Amino acid sequence: MIRWFRHLFLGVFIGLLGVIVHLSPADLLLEEKFGLYWLFQLRGAVTAPKNVVVVAIDQPSATQLDLPVTPRLWPRDLHAQLIEQLTQAGARIIVFDLIFDTPSAVPAHDERLAYSMKMAGNVVLVERLVYENAAPHADPTGQEHSYFIKEGPIPLLPIIVDAIKAQAPFPLPKAARVNDYWIFKADAGDIPTIPAVVLQIFALPVYDDFIRLLRNVNPAYAAGLPVDKDTLDIEDLVLTLRSLFINEPLIAQSLQAELNRDASLSPVEKHIIQALLSLYSGSDTRYLNFYGPPRSIETVPYYQVLQRNKNSIAEKQLQWMDFKDKVIFVGFSAATQPEQDIVRDDYHTVFSNADGLYISGVEIAATAFANLLENKPIRPFPLMDSLAILFLWGFGLGSIFMLLSNWSAVIVSMILIFCYVGSAYYYFKEAGIWLPLVNPVFLQMPMALFGAVLLKYYEAKRERQQLKEAFGYFLPERIVNDIARNAGSIARNNQLVYGTCLATDAEMYTALAEKMEPRQLSQLMNEYYAVLFEPVRQHNGTVSDVVGDAMLAIWAAASVNTDLRKKACQACLDIAEAVERFNRTANRPQLPTRMGLHFGEMMLGNIGAIHHYEYRAVGDIVNTSNRIQGVNKYLGTRLLVSSEVVTGLDEFLTRPLGDFLLVGKSSPVNLSELIAVKESASQQQLWLCDAFARALHAYQIQQWVEACNGFSEILDVIPDDGPAQYFLKLCRQNKWIPPSDSWNPMIRIENK
Repeated sequence: MIRWFRHLFLGVFIGLLGVIVHLSPADLLLEEKFGLYWLFQLRGAVTAPKNVVVVAIDQPSATQLDLPVTPRLWPRDLHAQLIEQLTQAGARIIVFDLIFDTPSAVPAHDERLAYSMKMAGNVVLVERLVYENAAPHADPTGQEHSYFIKEGPIPLLPIIVDAIKAQAPFPLPKAARVNDYWIFKADAGDIPTIPAVVLQIFALPVYDDFIRLLRNVNPAYAAGLPVDKDTLDIEDLVLTLRSLFINEPLIAQSLQAELNRDASLSPVEKHIIQALLSLYSGSDTRYLNFYGPPRSIETVPYYQVLQRNKNSIAEKQLQWMDFKDKVIFVGFSAATQPEQDIVRDDYHTVFSNADGLYISGVEIAATAFANLLENKPIRPFPLMDSLAILFLWGFGLGSIFMLLSNWSAVIVSMILIFCYVGSAYYYFKEAGIWLPLVNPVFLQMPMALFGAVLLKYYEAKRERQQLKEAFGYFLPERIVNDIARNAGSIARNNQLVYGTCLATDAEMYTALAEKMEPRQLSQLMNEYYAVLFEPVRQHNGTVSDVVGDAMLAIWAAASVNTDLRKKACQACLDIAEAVERFNRTANRPQLPTRMGLHFGEMMLGNIGAIHHYEYRAVGDIVNTSNRIQGVNKYLGTRLLVSSEVVTGLDEFLTRPLGDFLLVGKSSPVNLSELIAVKESASQQQLWLCDAFARALHAYQIQQWVEACNGFSEILDVIPDDGPAQYFLKLCRQNKWIPPSDSWNPMIRIENK
């Protein structure tokens, strides 16, 4: 192969590789998960628009008003007072991220709320979308029927609907991290969402100018639109304009040209009309341009708005200016992580705090509207332009690296990465343009380096050691070679990490080992461990140690990571299911397995001395997970986890069991039984957890009769339920003891 052809081949290959990967769904997932996250972290927090404010239902407000923090329990006449205060302060639009689809306990409160909304004339409500089965549909033969599932809003109270300006849903994608939202929800009949509806209301002052521009472009475009902006139906207007822009794809360009020529409009008016054009001509989904961590948008506690009339006239006038001509979003927004755990209306985003505080739903709605109003969403670089950049980038990398020495190629690659990432950062910060990052930096660049080194190796016929030296910068074998050359470095190769630790133990192993021949026992244990290892591997865990019938597995990362705990829990459930299948196999001894799962800090690395080292996890969580596993023997359970593992993992069904002081421990550990994934849990499992929680609570507050009755009720349905049997025995032992303030419900485990 001619040398120049090798250079051309590598450049074309790397360019096409980037193009093909970019067209795959996996690339978008990686860019969203990593590329978008890194760009936001590089950019940092920015100033949110001053004309968007969140009035937060939060713990300070609940405390000041002597109310529970749960929004649905707040009296609706309080919301009426809030509307009156905001209206008096000059708020332009008031958006409630609260659902008013059922009557309140006090009908007068609904009437006052409706009256306040009617008087304000600018209130928009969020409505909830639900899925429902449509009528059956027969096929042409009349033999089979199909059922369609449609998505639609739950109707609000009629008295409320008659009083508000508009209503719309604000659903968010069900994903591990929220990156985008819907402008129009196709599954629900192309219904507009809250940001679109609120922007259209905000733009009503320029509605006449917008209609005039439409007439200038084509009189037919404006013919079907209402003339009187004071009586129009907002939802119908949005849907009509949406249909117009879909049916006339070139209308946005024509309106943009007409807008640029119009000299009668002020810059502010032009900006609002430009925002409308972007709204109706863009895609159904938009990426959120987050302004920063939770409460980056100006947030005012609910109670402070209500207490304005208690301030002096001067203070009141000053505060009213804060809301004049602003769009106010009202909803639950926690200021601390404990509040967030009480009312779960929070979403993991690129700016979720390390302490577990996520951005609330109402703040995401306010962010989406602010993005539309500023006309500054995050815009992925156009597909064809991205493909062109990736091909040229890959072609250039392959060609340049073939001309340079290996060391020079490494240095140039660092410079090019710096330049590319710097450019991506600049466009992201200044214009909200999202350039591909993961593909060019972490795929094309290493592949170009790898390919250049490989081709030059065959071209120059260098010795194998030279190839290893060149590849040493990129391949992990270099670490293995270093260890082989210098074993003394092993002891220093340790890392403090956060991890989830799983300890397992098989029952009846000792008896089996005594009765079975070593060859048969070895074959049985190999088959048993194959059952245990596979779920650990599938969920990205590592088997750290195996001794006899016990296994230790770990999931570790350098920082606190919810995914670690989630994967570990799923692996445990899969192991339990796999062991159950294993034990049902005929002609094979059974090995019922107990599991204990704990989360915390641990040291990972090579432990040993002189000439023998082993890669192990070291720390209290290793010992504690084994102690937790041992508690199964007392409770008759199979899978116990600590609260450190399951806190915040709402997708799993767990049965809280209380605090246990384990053998050799000075601090108690709160334990729960991990039962199933909530979505697949049976009705009996759900009932069991609910009934047990009530009985356990009665036990913990020394209501012995109620506790005994509760645990007995469980045993009537599930006679072999171990925890119910255990706690019923404790209740019967304590029922003659009168309640005492010094009593501690913590349970001591005396033996391993």
